[in-house]
Parts: sequence; C-alpha cells; structure tokens
Amino acid sequence: MTALEPADDIARDLAAAYGTPLYLYRLDEIRRAHDALRAALPAGIKLYYSLKANPHPAVVGELLRCGATAEVSSLGELDTALTAGADATQILYTGPGKAEAEVARAMRSNVRTFSVESYGQLRMLTAQARKEAIAVRCLLRVNTGAADGGGLRMNGASQFGIDLEELRSGVRGVIDNSVSLDGLHFFPASSVTDSPTLLRSVERSLAVAAELQDRAGTPFTEIDLGGGFAAPFATAGDLIDYSGLREQLTVLLDGYLPGWRQGTPTVSFESGRYLVGAAGSLICRVLDVKQVGGRHYAVLDAGINHLGGLSGLGRLLPLQAQLLSLSDHDSADREESITFVGPLCTPMDTLSRNVRMPVPRIGDLLRVPNVGAYGLSASLVGFLSRALPLEAVVDGGELESLTRTELIRSSEVAGDYLPSDRRARSIAPQNDSAQ
Repeated sequence: MTALEPADDIARDLAAAYGTPLYLYRLDEIRRAHDALRAALPAGIKLYYSLKANPHPAVVGELLRCGATAEVSSLGELDTALTAGADATQILYTGPGKAEAEVARAMRSNVRTFSVESYGQLRMLTAQARKEAIAVRCLLRVNTGAADGGGLRMNGASQFGIDLEELRSGVRGVIDNSVSLDGLHFFPASSVTDSPTLLRSVERSLAVAAELQDRAGTPFTEIDLGGGFAAPFATAGDLIDYSGLREQLTVLLDGYLPGWRQGTPTVSFESGRYLVGAAGSLICRVLDVKQVGGRHYAVLDAGINHLGGLSGLGRLLPLQAQLLSLSDHDSADREESITFVGPLCTPMDTLSRNVRMPVPRIGDLLRVPNVGAYGLSASLVGFLSRALPLEAVVDGGELESLTRTELIRSSEVAGDYLPSDRRARSIAPQNDSAQ
C-alpha cells in the first residue's frame, strides 16, 4: 500500500461509526493527481475535468479550486458543476446527443462552449444561439478514424464526431456559414498507459488540426486534444508516470501550432479517471461465508449496484476487483480460493473470482482500492431498489462531508392528461385490506 492510499484506520473508523457499504474519497489524493498531471503537461495548457468520472460535488469543487475547468455531458452534470462553483462561461458541454431544450437551458445558464458532433448539431446550436441572442463557441469534434492502444476506442465507426474526410471537403464552407465555429475537439482513445502511444495519438490529432486550420483559412481559438490518461481500477497501484510527456508535447505543439504559447490557439486536454481514480475506495463488509459445490463464496454488502455495473466502459462483468482485508487475521489461517459476490439476486453480481486468500469471516471489512473514477455513478444503482452507499470525503484524515444519494420518483404527468378511467383510479382512496 502506498503512503497516500486511504489509511486503513480511517476506513475502519468510518465503517464502525456509519456502517457499510461506504465510498471514501480523499481530497489530498485528488490534489496529488492534479499536480502530477499538470507537471506532465506543458505550462499554459487548459485542463478540463470530465464530471462523468465522478460527479460528487466535493470532488468537483476540489478540482475547480486546483484550477481545472469543468467538462459536462448533461444538465445534471452542469447543475453539479455550477453548484460546486464552476464559471459557466468556461464550461465545455459535450456529448453526441443534445436536445434543443437541453441546449437552451445550458445557454440560459451561461454555458458558451459546446463540442459539436455533426453538421446537424452545429445548425441546431447556431439557431438556438440566435434565438437566445447570444454568442457561443463551438468546437467541431473530429473523428480521425484511427486510435492507438487504450481501453476504449472513441474513433472509427462510432457515434462520435464528424468524419475527417467529410470535414476535409467542407470545413471552409462550415466556417463561412457559421459565426459560432471556434475550434476542434479530439478524443481518439482512453486509458492509454504508456507515454509513447499517447504521444503518437496526440501528434496525429495535431497534424489533423493544422491541416484543417489551413483548409479553413482562419485561425482556430481552441484545440481540445482530449484525454487518454489512464489509472488503475479496482486494483492496487499508484498513479501512472507521465512525467516524460512535457518536453515532447512542447516540441509537437511548437511544430504544429506555432502560436499556442501566445494562446493562438488555446490548447486543452481532458481527464477524469487519472484525476480522481486513486482518490476513492469502496469499503464493504462480509455478510455471509459458505461453501457450495466445493467452492468458497463470500457474500458482501456491496455488489455491481455499487461498483462495476457499467460494462460500456470496457469493464465487462464480472469484475476481478482486488479486495484488501481491513480485519485482523492470524497468519496461520488457511487460504482457499474465494469468490466474492454481492447481495443481489443475479449470478452476474460477482466482484472477484477465485481469489487465493485466508477465508474471510462474517463481519470482516474489505476495501476495494482505486475506484474514485467510474465507481458508484457508473453502476447499476437502481437495480433491486437498494439504498446507495454512503460517500465520505476526507482531507488530511479529517471528515469533510458524509452524504448519500437517493433515487426519488416524482410525478411528471398531471391528472388532466390521463384517460378518465385511469385518472379515477389514480386518485381513488386505497383500501389497505383489499387484496
């Protein structure tokens, strides 16, 4: 365990006082990751925090205080960013699908920069801006058709961005017909674990940016090069060392975008998992231990409704999460092959299979490390209607906040819009004794 991982005694104390399951986020670890990434990037780079990684208000607020800017993909994320103190005029609003009402609400909240994923979306955004009588900045998201390494491909045949060949044949026309186009947005891959691969991806994007700027015949004001910065997930490990990037990125930027040092254009990167992944742990408790068919099972109070339920992130179920014991065991305790499962009534609720370790006892505490990104908010939180875990935020060993998110059902349809027979049933008094 590294020195800056969540202290086990803090986790034990919180579990004893408030129960489990419980997510624990460390603000000091967020600052450490932010400083490490800043040090790996050239000075003057704009850094967006992608709220999709972890929208907890305290997490967002800490990164805003560090100097990051918010990147959001929904009105819910926008509300969180604004509540956490983000300057709406600096927020980047992204996503392949944006409804007119959504865009109008964002604009009225003073969002002024949008990533544009199609010409149709550009026309809609431009029309909406004119309707609102405001000026907005649009970054065309470019799908270059290629990606290097990483966990997820965001290029090629996908719903993301505008095909490069289409842009090559029509970018000047787009510039001439829209007062709102301001730059380009790239995001070729995510979770790139080595600097050489990441540099190749960045250079490919820079070459395309320089080409399209030349074709457009007018300078862009921002080039967003996306992310790709990886982090360990649900297993022990420290921040990936990207310290070798800075010098080589500077050389690439000087070559392809000579005016970037003077802000022509502004160059930006995005990150989610690198900034917050190492800051979070999931603390859970063993509810039951049993042997079935010759196999040992430990049933936990946390499952895929709390961790790893989003297979779309490339973390296909079942996970192979690392569970670190926070309970004392005799060194002579026998080791067995244990499968750790959650409390849900589905065979998919498995966090880790065939882990060789001492057989846990009912009541034992376990910790899953490095789940500050794509943890709770990326899980099946509505499945089986179970309560969500507590989320504790600590800084330097001090508890800053303790909250729990609740799913609330609200009525969206007035009675007058229901058929008369259904309306009568919906307002009729209920007889509790009737079956």
